[in-house]
Amino acid sequence: MDESFDLAGTLQSITDVAAEWGLSALGAIIVLIIGSWIAKRIRSGMRTSLGKSSLDPILIPFMSALVYWGLLAFVGIAVLGIFGIPTASFIAVLGAAGLAVGLALQGTLSNFAAGVMILIFRPFSVGNWVEVAGVSGTVKEIGIFSTILFSGDNVKVVVPNSQVYGQTLKNFSANETRRIDLVMGVGYDDDLQVAQDTILNVLHSDERVLDEPGPTVAVHELGDSSVDFVVRPWCKATDYWPLRWHLNRALKEELEAAGCNIPYPQRDVHLFQES
Repeated sequence: MDESFDLAGTLQSITDVAAEWGLSALGAIIVLIIGSWIAKRIRSGMRTSLGKSSLDPILIPFMSALVYWGLLAFVGIAVLGIFGIPTASFIAVLGAAGLAVGLALQGTLSNFAAGVMILIFRPFSVGNWVEVAGVSGTVKEIGIFSTILFSGDNVKVVVPNSQVYGQTLKNFSANETRRIDLVMGVGYDDDLQVAQDTILNVLHSDERVLDEPGPTVAVHELGDSSVDFVVRPWCKATDYWPLRWHLNRALKEELEAAGCNIPYPQRDVHLFQES
């Protein structure tokens, strides 16, 4: 009788435990399924709504994935709560683990944060020519952790985003027009008015030089061996380098044709012989 009684009690205990945990497991499964379904629906809805907005397409997958995994984290905490696991201590453990991982991945997280800021504020776009972190090139890709540039000689340069967003950046493609800054020197014996008129004629004869704003040609400095003119024409950004290279040659040739000398540094040495 005692053994049968103990067996019955044991079976009853097992039944009670199974019933209690079975209901918890069933509730956890339901919460997990419904929560995952809701998270997926919200992610899909975000992609659709953001796709119709003016938001940059690069940001859409990142933002929708961030919201999706955040919702799944809340679902996981809710499932743990159903089983009676203290979620407060679990969150504290996760926080401590996150802090340790964050300290270990400080550089990576810094690049990630800088990548998010670049994607939000857009200081440059794909295809722009930029100079940053001591390198310059065409932007080919803006990633979460790094930005990829192709230099002028077609070399792939990977720049960490923390160096892109945390330093001074020059975007040469931001504006449609640019100014070319040149310095042309003529000899002290040359007619300055002839030199200035010749420079202006070269500028006005080239279609790529813009009329508005007009070019600037003025005597800038009396150098050691030359009178220096500043030559500052404006052009479209796409014409900058071809026009700059052309003007360097055309100005030299036309100034020499007009009778002006292109001086170069020289020094006169006088020798005295003692008697």
